[in-house]
Amino acid sequence: MSQTDQMPETTHIPMTFRPRGGKTVIVLPDGSRGVVRREATIDNTMIKVIARGFRWQRLLYDGTYATIEDLAAAEKINPSYVSRILRLAYLSPKVVQAILDGSHPAWLTMRDLLEPFPMDWQLQEKKFLARFEESNLTSEY
Repeated sequence: MSQTDQMPETTHIPMTFRPRGGKTVIVLPDGSRGVVRREATIDNTMIKVIARGFRWQRLLYDGTYATIEDLAAAEKINPSYVSRILRLAYLSPKVVQAILDGSHPAWLTMRDLLEPFPMDWQLQEKKFLARFEESNLTSEY
């Protein structure tokens, strides 16, 4: 018996594992999810941070706090973090709905949402959803 006969066969499957809302999700090379269970796709962390952005915007709008600095002091957090989270209140409704439904792209993380993004809703959808929609359209045919 040769040494090669004793070696097990291996199969390489290209995928990555990404943490999403306290769970780990398999992300395939095309950016889609390896497992398409509803409970595996909803990212509670992203939902909570978006809700926080809307709540903070309402507190500023109704006059509870006059400035971002006042709000940050009341919440005992950094004003720059408050300003990054406040931007999420201006996300496109389509992007917010995709995150709430768990139908957002697997590669989209909270870190991506906290990076600067355009205020124009169509540009946001292109940035956050277009790559996902294009891969879904090509995989259906």
